[in-house]
Amino acid sequence: MIWCVEDDPGIRELEVYALNSTGLEAMGFPDGSSFWAALQQKQPELILLDVMLPGEDGVTLLKRLKADERFRRIPVIMATARGTEYDKVQSLDMGADDYITKPFGMMEMVSRVKAVLRRSLPAQTAALLELDGLTLDPGQHTVTLAGERITLTYKEYELLKLFLSHPGTAFSREQLLHDIWNTDYAVETRTVDMHIRTLRQKLGDWGQRIETVRGVGYRMEGKHDR
Repeated sequence: MIWCVEDDPGIRELEVYALNSTGLEAMGFPDGSSFWAALQQKQPELILLDVMLPGEDGVTLLKRLKADERFRRIPVIMATARGTEYDKVQSLDMGADDYITKPFGMMEMVSRVKAVLRRSLPAQTAALLELDGLTLDPGQHTVTLAGERITLTYKEYELLKLFLSHPGTAFSREQLLHDIWNTDYAVETRTVDMHIRTLRQKLGDWGQRIETVRGVGYRMEGKHDR
């Protein structure tokens, strides 16, 4: 079940209809109060959350979700107004898995929802990826640094897994969009830069290993511990 939290009834109905018509169950909420009340009874597979809401806004709701152990693992896509880059960066910093810029097409919205859902499925058992104190466990879908758990969004996790799987390999922004976002629609390459930035921040000093390759994209230096 996909929950769409959107105060505009026309947009909300379109979102629910588009998701239902592609085989996904969906329901809408006009504000944070009704959404939060429903959340106490059951949990959705994914939340499409508008930033601009009456009363409690989407960013505040996202912060509450990620601070609550019961709900922090629910994937969230933030709907942001065009040109509000601060909202996008803030949402990613707080743990949103993706964002979509208004006005957006319904098929783009459906594609983003499906992409995040694919990445939120439990990973198959695979070998640990380790590098100088950082460990990524694909089976548990966890990342630890010096034994301390690091909380990443799905996109940040997938970026880190790709870099750790191919140390020293330079990836262009276009490659990363294709491999991580699996897009069949146009997305700004700045989306990659924003996710790399938040990933580096969460990894602290270790994040300096993710190097910017001028004129190309990004790569991670170093060899695996094992």
